[in-house]
Amino acid sequence: MNVRVLLVVLAASQIVTGAWALFAPPSFYADFPYGGTPWVALLPPYNEHLVRDAGAGLLALAVALALALAAWWLDRRVVITAVAAFLTFTVPHAVFHSLHLEHFPLGDAVAQQVGFVAEIVLAVAVLVLVSRDRVPVPR
Repeated sequence: MNVRVLLVVLAASQIVTGAWALFAPPSFYADFPYGGTPWVALLPPYNEHLVRDAGAGLLALAVALALALAAWWLDRRVVITAVAAFLTFTVPHAVFHSLHLEHFPLGDAVAQQVGFVAEIVLAVAVLVLVSRDRVPVPR
């Protein structure tokens, strides 16, 4: 698969989630991910400051991934740095949620875990593809 496609998928997911959390924190808390079972609200209490901060952090990751994606910046060092930042956030986030599934209906618990695994696999795939391509690094 193409590195650009993977970076678009990772950046897009961060943009959607981050913008929702930053600009509509009560809705994010009550409705994420789709208006069915509110995954965030299953781990109370609501804290607007925390939700907005999380949203801003996700948007920062989206910026890093989008910059790595840009054709004129598809530099191996930039891609690796952006994906490393993404994994630095996503892996501990996934571990936390994996250990706190007791309030989740089975289908939602599975969906959440599949989402985390998919994001991590895509990010690792980017790292593998970038290291395999051995794109020259500008000096």
